[in-house]
Amino acid sequence: MNRVAGLIFLFAAVAPAQPWQSLFDGRTLDGWRVEAKATDKAKGFWRAVDGTIACDSLGRPDHDYVWLIHEREFGDFELQLKVMGFKESQGNSGVQVRSRWDAEMEWLNGPQVDVHPPAPWRTGLIYDETRETRRWIYPSLKNWEIAPEQGPKQWKWNAEGWNDISITCQGGRIKTSVNGVTITDADLGAVLNDEAHQKRRAGMSGHIALQLHAKDQLKIRYKDIRIRELR
Repeated sequence: MNRVAGLIFLFAAVAPAQPWQSLFDGRTLDGWRVEAKATDKAKGFWRAVDGTIACDSLGRPDHDYVWLIHEREFGDFELQLKVMGFKESQGNSGVQVRSRWDAEMEWLNGPQVDVHPPAPWRTGLIYDETRETRRWIYPSLKNWEIAPEQGPKQWKWNAEGWNDISITCQGGRIKTSVNGVTITDADLGAVLNDEAHQKRRAGMSGHIALQLHAKDQLKIRYKDIRIRELR
């Protein structure tokens, strides 16, 4: 290896990664917005509470999907956050990535990393909410139906405290881990960059969002949401 090539290699090896950026200030929902059907937007399901982003629809199942969407767009990135479920909640949530709101359809198109404390083995698997897709894409299934034997062989979930979730999106590859256990690690580019996703401008870049599933009575909290972009 000549000296110039060696210096280039050394620089690449020690060049700092992109800095981590917080997506939640711990006090307000500044930088986030609620999107849903017009009748659901003002119901106050998503709030900043005690240093967390909290969703609470207990006793109020009369709603459609309600998303809390971050204003910024991202392509390739690593996202880290913490999530806490509650035993009185049987609802479903999720972390949308590379997603895009369609105001005419009142729908958020894009892949979602599932967060489902009532059946925690589902957390970290990927469901695609894109209108033309709407099925599990990891594992690859025909629709929304999934059984425990189709999920990961190993997983860890703290039912009474905080759980760490990591999501890495780079090109067509998505990798997720829950409490240090890898749940998804797959090249999903054939789906995320297909004609439907290109039409919806989702799948390879877009917004991060938190989901409240339609008609669910959900109580959940998120905190320590941070991201670093991958170049």
